[in-house]
Amino acid sequence: MIQDIALRVRPEVAADREALASLLSSHASLGRDAVNDFRIVRRSVDARQRQVMVNVTLRVATGTDMKVTGDYKPVEFRDMTAASPTVVIVGAGPAGLFAALRALELGMRPVVLERGRGVDERRLDIAALCRTRTVDPDSNYCFGEGGAGAFSDGKLYTRSDKRGNVGEVLSLLVQHGASEDILIDAHPHIGSDRLPAVIKSIRQTIIDHGGEVRFSTKVNSLLIEGDEVKGVATESGEVFEGPVVLATGHSARDVYRWLHGQGVDLQAKGFAVGVRLEHPQHLIDTLQYHNPSGRGKWLPAAEYVFKTQVDGRGVYSFCMCPGGVIVPAASAPGELVVNGMSASARAGRWANSGMVVEIRPGDFPEYSSRGVFELLDMQEDLERRFYEEAGGSINAPAQVMTDFVAGRRSRATLPTSYIPGVHSARFDCLLQPFIWERLRKGFIAFDRSRHGFLSPEAQLVGLESRTSSPVRVPRDPASLQHVRLKGLYPAGEGAGYAGGIVSAAIDGRRCVDSIASGFFNELIEL
Repeated sequence: MIQDIALRVRPEVAADREALASLLSSHASLGRDAVNDFRIVRRSVDARQRQVMVNVTLRVATGTDMKVTGDYKPVEFRDMTAASPTVVIVGAGPAGLFAALRALELGMRPVVLERGRGVDERRLDIAALCRTRTVDPDSNYCFGEGGAGAFSDGKLYTRSDKRGNVGEVLSLLVQHGASEDILIDAHPHIGSDRLPAVIKSIRQTIIDHGGEVRFSTKVNSLLIEGDEVKGVATESGEVFEGPVVLATGHSARDVYRWLHGQGVDLQAKGFAVGVRLEHPQHLIDTLQYHNPSGRGKWLPAAEYVFKTQVDGRGVYSFCMCPGGVIVPAASAPGELVVNGMSASARAGRWANSGMVVEIRPGDFPEYSSRGVFELLDMQEDLERRFYEEAGGSINAPAQVMTDFVAGRRSRATLPTSYIPGVHSARFDCLLQPFIWERLRKGFIAFDRSRHGFLSPEAQLVGLESRTSSPVRVPRDPASLQHVRLKGLYPAGEGAGYAGGIVSAAIDGRRCVDSIASGFFNELIEL
């Protein structure tokens, strides 16, 4: 017999297979049946009470069942080397890569066009960015194979079940080298040190089954005939024909501008702006696990999620990186932007997260005349302001958290994980009052719910402005095609329909499902 049994145990028990086996041997629901095998199928840390506990669900084999098998089943991809319908996918982030895998599953040949470089070469460009302080506009923390998520911890937590099957995406990641732990943990992550190998494995699957992945291939126009997109053209003059999945990511400002120039309908979209907030990881462990000694031997580096409403707008933590580092995330020269990342072990000295304020179209009247680029222009101007304040460098402004709340400049900055360095500045002079006033009130509210979070050991590092796209490419909710142009499938974060690795991957897969449905319906009609 196979059955699932839920247990609530101390952290040291959750980490000890023999201790779990001992608990199962006396579990009432098993009666006298001997346990032949078991495995953990779900695991989450519950730190709401002073005694931290771990909730585990164990799948148990008894009686004639001798072995518990996992839920993971690898997908078989078709060989699309021979002539077959082609799907043109612009962008090799999660939406684009998972769209390509889905195309192979459904009998279509994907051609992935990526403006940046492969993940290994991209890693060298990112290292050079920290060393030379010079941004390559096509290969950086935002652009290149794997997209913006490739070097940002690989967090896989999402609430996108209503949009698609999260398990399918996680299983595909396991199939391409991710740990099976991501199928078990409530808040799974891969880690920025391991995710590149997974991305390369996905690329190899695409190539091995007849698809193409082209790097340093910058698309700069759509091929439009009447009300239909027939393909794309690149900067070098190459043409690729087929239905187009547009998965260019949240930072491809040039793409929005040439789309607008070609008469493609766009919409201004709300996003969020703020700072990176960095604490010592030990302090976060102490606060979250209610223990002055921190997390101890058995618990992972502590995470947090904060959110509140301030004067009609959300203020919240974003992309929290336990044991992580802050990195320079600009995608063009003359900008200052930061983001966070963590290695798989999350063993670093600091914890950081975005602390951001929700912004909606109309919140900044001085930009209201910019039309669909209202918030994109505001975002770009703010990044330039931070860069210029830094003397034309990516040495980031910083302010001790308690000084920011008190409205005073920090006499000295704190140690930081941000390699290009920081300098003392006042964020209430750099950010608009609409943002910094809400951020200040939000920090006070967060400290009320977790006393000690507002700390002189914590430091603001800015600017965090790439939370999501400030532009949406509108599409029909049924067909997922652009509202006016057939054959164009806006996908993922860049189109305004996702917010992270898993949700973007799901969205890319859904777009290909829609393409396949249309293609096979046409065959039936013929």
